[in-house]
Amino acid sequence: QVQLVESGGGLVQAGGSLRLSCGASGSIFSINTVGWYRQAPGKQRELVAAISGGGSTNYADSVKGRFTISRDNAKNTVVLQMNSLKPEDTAVYYCNAGVINRVTFTIHDYWGQGTQVTVSS
Repeated sequence: QVQLVESGGGLVQAGGSLRLSCGASGSIFSINTVGWYRQAPGKQRELVAAISGGGSTNYADSVKGRFTISRDNAKNTVVLQMNSLKPEDTAVYYCNAGVINRVTFTIHDYWGQGTQVTVSS
């Protein structure tokens, strides 16, 4: 079994910064693509940023130039650095990862529990 735990959410004023962290633990052989998603009230969950196992990144147009995703494979951690935050960034942010099990070598998809980000105007 694998657990993903997000941390770093909170309340910040517009223009401020937050750093979200997603840590994975459990029966891990390797972690493929990791994505940060967000879901605002009344809206569908959307992809914010993703990073492949090789380090390639992609971002939603709405966050390009403001958010940066990075990973530390040795620590099984992915970080989303969020700068120049806007009220429209307010949402619950979720981490998603494709993880290869170290015993069975099968790949499974996991989600974290989510962390609230609130940006005040």
